[in-house]
Parts: sequence; structure tokens; C-alpha cells
Amino acid sequence: MSEAALPASPIGASSPTAVVQHGKGKKQSQFRLIAACSLGNALEMYDFTVYSFFALLIGKLFFPSDSPYGSLLLAVATFGIGFVMRPLGGVIIGNYADRKGRKAAMTLTIGLMVLGTLCIAFAPTYASAGVFGSLMIVLGRLLQGFSLGGEVGAATSMLMEAGGVKGRGFRVSWQLASQGVSALLGALTGAALYAALPQASLESWGWRLPFLLGLLIAPVGLYIRAHLEETHVAESHESSPIGRLLREHGGLVLKGILATTAGTATMYLVVFFMPTYMIRVLHMPPSLSLLSGCVTGITLFVVSLVAGRLADRLPNRKPLVIGSLLFSVIAVYPVFWLIGQYPSVPLVLALSALLTASVNIGTTPMFLMLLEMLPAGVRASGISVIYSVGVTVFGGSSQFIVTWLLAKTGNPMSPAFYMMVCGVLSLGALLSLRERKAA
Repeated sequence: MSEAALPASPIGASSPTAVVQHGKGKKQSQFRLIAACSLGNALEMYDFTVYSFFALLIGKLFFPSDSPYGSLLLAVATFGIGFVMRPLGGVIIGNYADRKGRKAAMTLTIGLMVLGTLCIAFAPTYASAGVFGSLMIVLGRLLQGFSLGGEVGAATSMLMEAGGVKGRGFRVSWQLASQGVSALLGALTGAALYAALPQASLESWGWRLPFLLGLLIAPVGLYIRAHLEETHVAESHESSPIGRLLREHGGLVLKGILATTAGTATMYLVVFFMPTYMIRVLHMPPSLSLLSGCVTGITLFVVSLVAGRLADRLPNRKPLVIGSLLFSVIAVYPVFWLIGQYPSVPLVLALSALLTASVNIGTTPMFLMLLEMLPAGVRASGISVIYSVGVTVFGGSSQFIVTWLLAKTGNPMSPAFYMMVCGVLSLGALLSLRERKAA
């Protein structure tokens, strides 16, 4: 297979790196690369997000409290702790991906994610081991957060760099589409367990099954990634791509972080927190509430791929991104008002899908804009930092903040207020960005 070293971008043509582009007609190679990046990310996101679907049970078993909201607050705070490690993972593993290659970094993230999942799957409950069990849950979340912080930048950069300009948006869209798959898998697993097992069995051993299934990431992920073809080779060993990123592209990084807030809030409040919201606020049974994860997961999967195709065909992507954000900011308040006034399962599912679609139709084009504005030599580091910091600040804290607001105010509109603020921040950042396309 012939390979050629091409400049990554006219913006960063002086970058001491080469991007390996695969020739036309290598459909099998491209399919393998997309499958490896998207499936690995889906499995890792499954491990990372299935915790969210079982937050109520985990709170009860590992963080006992006199108040149901107290246990839930501690559980979602532990969920948020994993996000604290994301920026560190993004910096260290993103830096590694820019220096040693995307493939090496993506192999490392799988191993770390497995260690974190092992800690959670085999943690003894508070009743049997006291605080030791709680600490194991926290350690598992920290390892998972560190791993996922570096995964996104390496995998997204690889998808963008493979195969040239044509079809670039569609390839990148698989990164977000795979997150929809992970949400769907987590929700289906949770719904099946809640429907099949009595509460006593769920509390004693059933809640561990989703995490044990997540351990399949080791053989599956390592096998498919062993067959990847590297897309980025450094021509010189710059000691710190992250330092160069902050010196030369610090403004873009900050704007990118703010631009991701709306998509982050939607992901973690509508896709992952909605089952808990339906149980705690709308008083719906767990087996039905988890259907929201299935519906929003399917929506995210389909809409992301459609958005990728649109990104490839539109001469300018920025209007699509801004339009999707404007619609979501306007729609979020009436959506949650309707859910509160008419709390039926079909209505909640339909409106959750609407919010997910309205934001994510612009998310893939936005990420593609950011990828193309970053030179190859700092691309993985840049996307890792943008994504991990944005998700940590606005995603990891979202469930805790909204749960706290619900407990203190009793206002079911709390998620809407949070999402509106995030949407306005994203709009401001995107309006200040100038779209530039890499070659």
C-alpha cells in the first residue's frame, strides 16, 4: 500500500509532522479504520456512561445517606470525579498521540479503561467493606476519566486524517455516532436488567453485570486496533506538542472549549441523566425510564451520520452549527415545560429525541471545523484538551448541579436553565470563530 507524506493544513504547514494518507480504492482499509475508532470509542463510552444509568443503585449501595437526594448527589459527584481526570488524560495522552502516533495512544486508553472498569465491577459494597468499597468506585471513575480524556483526541484525529478530504465529515461523524451506540447499549442493558430481575437481585449482583460486559473492551478493542494503519507520523520529536498548542493556538482552544458546551450539556443531561430525571422527578418506573436512553442513543447515532454527510456537502458549515444551536436554546424551555405538565413516556421520549437531534445536527460540523483549524502536529492534543476541559467543566458538573438545584428548589425546569446557559456560551464562541478548511 502506497503512502505519501502530505502537509496537514495550510495553517500549520510548518508543522514538523506528516500525515499518512491512504490511496483511493482502499475501502477495506478505510472500513477497518472507521470500525476500530468508532467501536473502541463506543465500548469505552459504554463503560463510562453505564454508571450514569445505575447512579440511583450505586448511590444506595456505596454512598448511604438519610436523604434519597443525598445518596444520588454523592453518586453523581463520583460520576463527576471521573471528569476531573479527563483534562489530565487529554494533555498526557493527547501529547503522546502527537509524538508517537494515534494508534499507540488508542491502545493505551483501552488498557486504562479496563483497569477502571475492573475496580467498579468488583468493588465491595459499603455494607460489606465500608469506605473501602466507595474508594474503589472513585478509583475506577478516575481511571476511566483519564483514559477517555485521551481517547477522543486520538480517535477523532485519526478519523479526520484517513483518506483525504473527501468524506472527512462522514468519517468524523462516527466518533459521535459511536457515543449514541454506547448510550443505546447501556440503556438496553439497564432496561433488560430492571425488567428481568427483582430489586433484591439487582442490588446484590445484577448491577455489576453491565460493567462485566464492558470488560469485553479488552479483547475486542485490542484486536481491532492492532490492525490499524497509522495516519500520523512525527518527523521530529518535539518535546511538548501541548506547549506549542497553547503558545500558537491558545485562543482557538478557549473558543473551542466554549463552543462544545451546548453539545456537552445535551449529552449528559438529555442522553444520560434523563433516566434518573424520569425516575426521581417524573416518578416513572426504571424499566420505562431507561427507554429514553435507547431513543436518544438511536437519535444521536442517526443524526450524527446525517450531519457528517451534510458537513461534506456544505461549502460553509458554520451557518448549520449556529442554526442548530439557536433552535435548541429556544426549544429547551418549552420542552421541559411540556415534560413537567404532561409527564407521559411517549412525550418524554419524543421531546428528548428532538433536543438531541437539534443540538447534534451541528456538533459534527463544529468538531470538523475545529479539527481543520488545528495543524496535524498538535491536532490530537488540541481536540483532547478542547473536549476534555469542556466536558469536565460543563458535562461532569451538570448532573451534580442539576440534582442540587432539584433538591434545593424543587423546580423541574432546572435542566432547562442549565442547558440554556450552555447554549448561549456556545453561540458566543462560534460567532467569533472564522471557519478555515485544511487541505
